[in-house]
Amino acid sequence: MPSDGTLEGRNVLILTTNYGTEQDELTRPAAALRASGARVTVAAQKAEPVQTLVSDRHPGDLVPAETTLARATADGYDVVLVPGGTLNADQLRTDADARRLVSAFAAAGKPVAAICHGPWLLVDSGLAAGRELTSYPSLRPDLENAGGTWRDREVVVDTSGDHPLITSRRPDDLDAFSSAIIRVLAGDD
Repeated sequence: MPSDGTLEGRNVLILTTNYGTEQDELTRPAAALRASGARVTVAAQKAEPVQTLVSDRHPGDLVPAETTLARATADGYDVVLVPGGTLNADQLRTDADARRLVSAFAAAGKPVAAICHGPWLLVDSGLAAGRELTSYPSLRPDLENAGGTWRDREVVVDTSGDHPLITSRRPDDLDAFSSAIIRVLAGDD
């Protein structure tokens, strides 16, 4: 897919564990962002490939990790993206480096994007409070208990706080999720 240059010079950091990330929630936004000209970096817990899963059960693609969560910083990146996958999201929410990173992006006013179970990290990082967002439906009570307002929409872009927050429900919503990230980075939203 050729680059259209919309995001030329923009840098995206994707946070993941090394096992359990939903394949499409990692690979499809990464491909869409790269096709728009962005440079995408995958940061995992270990300097090893990421074993993705399909539907939380079946082995998916191996995705290279360019850095680790411990080494990554928000400096030099324009947005952070948190894919889902139940196993991935459950581990990320308790990972101090993952919490540090999303909090650093938020504190710098940079967009934070999360899909499916990925918003669990927002709960444990204190970033859901006072925000409108969506997620996989089973996370609704967690997000509401954390002070967020949950919406059943394919993508929610909340610009009411100090940083843009982009959330989406499930793999079926990936086109809308990826488009929303591109629009926010391009300054169109």
